[in-house]
Amino acid sequence: MSGVRLLVGTRKGLFILTADGARRDWKVDGPHFAGWEIYHANGSSVDTGRIYVSQSSGWFGQLIQRSDDGGATWRQVDHDFTYAGDVGEHLWYDGTPRPWEFKRIWHLEPSRTEADVVYAGAEDAALYKSTDGGQKWEELTGLRTHTSAPLWQPGAGGMCLHTILLDPVNPDRIFVAISAAGAFRTDDGGVTWQPINRGLQSEGIPDPDAEVGHCVHRLAMHPSRPDTLFMQKHWDVMRTDDAGANWREVSGNLPTDFGFPIAVHAHEPETIYVVPVTSDQLHYVMDGRLRVYRSRTGGDEWEPLTTGLPQEHCYVNVLRDAMAVDTLEECGVYFGTSAGQVYGSADSGDTWQTLVADLPPVLSVEAQVLP
Repeated sequence: MSGVRLLVGTRKGLFILTADGARRDWKVDGPHFAGWEIYHANGSSVDTGRIYVSQSSGWFGQLIQRSDDGGATWRQVDHDFTYAGDVGEHLWYDGTPRPWEFKRIWHLEPSRTEADVVYAGAEDAALYKSTDGGQKWEELTGLRTHTSAPLWQPGAGGMCLHTILLDPVNPDRIFVAISAAGAFRTDDGGVTWQPINRGLQSEGIPDPDAEVGHCVHRLAMHPSRPDTLFMQKHWDVMRTDDAGANWREVSGNLPTDFGFPIAVHAHEPETIYVVPVTSDQLHYVMDGRLRVYRSRTGGDEWEPLTTGLPQEHCYVNVLRDAMAVDTLEECGVYFGTSAGQVYGSADSGDTWQTLVADLPPVLSVEAQVLP
């Protein structure tokens, strides 16, 4: 029977949760890299033993760790991320120019077809690629040197490149999202890029319909339909069916359309999940009730999923990289909270169980199906 491995990045280390295909009993292993912020950990779908980890510290900087045996052993690979060419400038929160500055890696995205190819999204807003399993990294400079880049400004969490979606059909097409610049697409493997933000409207920027400047929190895609993307924006849940050329709002009957994560069911391309929170000032779930919302219609019509989740005195947040799905026949859905709980559903969200409680605040969750 196939099993599942969850990679849970937290403020104080990496935790690895494993279960068999029934997904009822979970083993917790960790913390790996105790005391370090693990912004993201992700596993290869080509080699299920391969795991990449972004390990960060204010004292020691940015490291990338790699395991080839499912987390039993680790080795540090190259961490010398540098900006290529002239550094240049972008806008700061107050609109004044600031030089680009590398701070950390927010997201790691292994290739779907090549075990040694992996992409990394950075703060400030750079995209890197490694073709040797993370030992050497090269910046794909076409993104950060786009003509609009001098106008990009950081969001509240920094100017982070937090989402990387690889088109499973066209290896030269990649989607990324940057807070608070917007979403971008390349069709030539990262040489050139175009903003894909038409239809987004954002309050608080001089031109709410601007080409860039939108605070995108997360993008999601079903691999069978790479032209259809879903977006959780600073406000609004959005959808495109033409690879980002045009977006429309699908927030529908959500009680609030502010949130961070968004995920797509592994086998139902029109089934999506979000976790609304009260507002951009109150980063916790509404009314003290933890509710995942599911749409089976690709948006507009939403239902709350609450069975097994706390429905009183709960004031947690779920961050942008902290929700994942597995690909077993009955799709599993997982998320972690700012209070250190990890919840899982083995029936597409109908019912939930607490997989582990009292971890450090959860920054990311990724799911791997094991043979």
